[in-house]
Amino acid sequence: MVDVNTIVGTPITTPDGITLIPVSKVSFGFAGGGSDVPVKEKSGFGGGNGAGIKIEPVGFLTIKDGSARMINIAPPADTTLDRVIELIPDVLDKIEEFIDKRKAEKE
Repeated sequence: MVDVNTIVGTPITTPDGITLIPVSKVSFGFAGGGSDVPVKEKSGFGGGNGAGIKIEPVGFLTIKDGSARMINIAPPADTTLDRVIELIPDVLDKIEEFIDKRKAEKE
């Protein structure tokens, strides 16, 4: 029903060299049931089953200049703590850029 290309999509390369990879979440559900009901002199049987699938986009994995980053499509964080946690990757990137720039200036 689903292969890996449904969850991690085909990479898309933009003209400026950024690679975008769509990422999705897939959920499955299965159910079944039956009953045995006596009907006059015979026995009657009733049954059924069902299945469902939900594919939900999560975000994009972006790759630029050898650096990978996840861009979420989810709604914004509700609490301050969630917002701070979401900002950690950006802050770490800025610190790394600052350190690299300082090293380049010293050399």
